[in-house]
Amino acid sequence: MEIKRNASAHWEGSGKEGKGTITTASTVLKETQYSFNTRFADGVGTNPEELVAAAHAGCFSMKLAFNIQEAGFTATSIDTKAVVALDTNSGSISSSKLTVTASVPDLTKEKFDELVADAEKNCPISKLFNTAISVEATLA
Repeated sequence: MEIKRNASAHWEGSGKEGKGTITTASTVLKETQYSFNTRFADGVGTNPEELVAAAHAGCFSMKLAFNIQEAGFTATSIDTKAVVALDTNSGSISSSKLTVTASVPDLTKEKFDELVADAEKNCPISKLFNTAISVEATLA
């Protein structure tokens, strides 16, 4: 089975002075503004790297939850922050750093670390990246 999701972007003008909008099929984002300033400075709106970071954090958290469930445990909470770095010299994503804190009753640190490593490697967004991915994990 294949699940397809979609989003669209509209851009007007040059790279630096132009502006655009992003819309997702779910309409969670609907004509959400992005521009040079939101990507390379601190303008109001979103940017591709922020959206990729959100996707990576969400994907990793869900994969970790499935791993924990398959190991016979249930997470009380999983909080993940992703920091995606854009190398402006090469124009490529140079890294995605995940920081996760999870509360899982009765799960050992050793088993937790094993499940985190699997989630880091096997969440679909991690598989999409062609960059270094690192995780800092805390079992609360």
